[in-house]
Amino acid sequence: MASFRGLDALSPKGRRVLVRVDLNVPMQDGEISDSSRIERVAETITTLADGGARVVLMSHFGRPRGVVTPSMSLRPLVGPLSRVLGNRPIGFVDDCIGAAAEAAVGALGDGHILLLENLRFHAGEENNDDEFADALARLGDVYVGDAFSAAHRAHGSVVGVAKRLPAYAGRLMQSELEALDAALENPKRPVAAIIGGAKVSSKLAVLGNLVDRVDMLIIGGGMANTFLHAQGIAVGKSLCERDMANTARDIMARAASGGCEIVLPSDGVTATQFADGAPRTVTPIDAVSDDAMILDIGPDSAAAIAERLSHVATLVWNGPLGAFELDGFDAGTNTVARAVARLSQDGRLVSVAGGGDTVAALAHADALDGFTYVSTAGGAFLEWLEGKPLPGVVALQS
Repeated sequence: MASFRGLDALSPKGRRVLVRVDLNVPMQDGEISDSSRIERVAETITTLADGGARVVLMSHFGRPRGVVTPSMSLRPLVGPLSRVLGNRPIGFVDDCIGAAAEAAVGALGDGHILLLENLRFHAGEENNDDEFADALARLGDVYVGDAFSAAHRAHGSVVGVAKRLPAYAGRLMQSELEALDAALENPKRPVAAIIGGAKVSSKLAVLGNLVDRVDMLIIGGGMANTFLHAQGIAVGKSLCERDMANTARDIMARAASGGCEIVLPSDGVTATQFADGAPRTVTPIDAVSDDAMILDIGPDSAAAIAERLSHVATLVWNGPLGAFELDGFDAGTNTVARAVARLSQDGRLVSVAGGGDTVAALAHADALDGFTYVSTAGGAFLEWLEGKPLPGVVALQS
């Protein structure tokens, strides 16, 4: 794992500590529908504040694209953030750079916390503009990166400030990097990966990276249909990228030559409609009718995957195995997720999962808490699976 400095190497008392967090939480009717990102940065914030730091929090929210957009202000998050931190008082300033921000930071006392306004109200954030990064850096003595979910973005608050101030990894960032290191960089073997979701084209780089790094590649969801089609198996009206058949065959050939076993469904749950509660049939995978769609892996496939995973030491998971969001087509994902959770809780498996749909699927299966580590990052987790260096991680390396 690349070296970086964590909070244990920082003496924060009396220092202005700029902390890049990710408070880009989902909102519905003005209320937070999932506060997990706030909860996960709490340890870093409380560690710094308890150590006497003058904590200055930076985050983006939504995509205002350099325009001040009141509906994307971070002000409504002050209350929820305060509650997560045990009702600590949190200041707020209506800008993230300039005179108002500098005055608010200058008024902070040891152990106080200030939240800056949405970074993306300035175009310089996403452009990693030098003047913008300079203006942010003037607000701090030290930089702490704690937003792994933004680490794939070479933005001003992610990379620019980290180059201008002594840089440290926060608790969340450190836990993410340690979990990912254990999953693929220095894993216990055998290693398996479950890759699901709709399209091979969206995860081609992921498959290309993993086929050379894992011992078993389990493919589910709509992606599996493309691989089945590439083998000459009819998949009816199922989602299938027929133009990716040659690519799928290339991946299978690479896997065979490299000793990576590819696991595809042996049976499926089919329906003629993509709808909640649609009449469904469990069908051998080579007997799907022309008018049917495969919407979930079948019970035999789910049981076989669960049994195979009992013989591996490490698992990486990204993407559901079926249309879990539809009533009646979640059983395959649920079965495998619960098996992974049991193996992990028994200490037999190191399991790391990530991606928005993946987290939702594991939560739906009531298996989320059983996994060794679940990343809240979406794009950053996917780019890590692709083997790409993440700018926000590189910027922390010492």
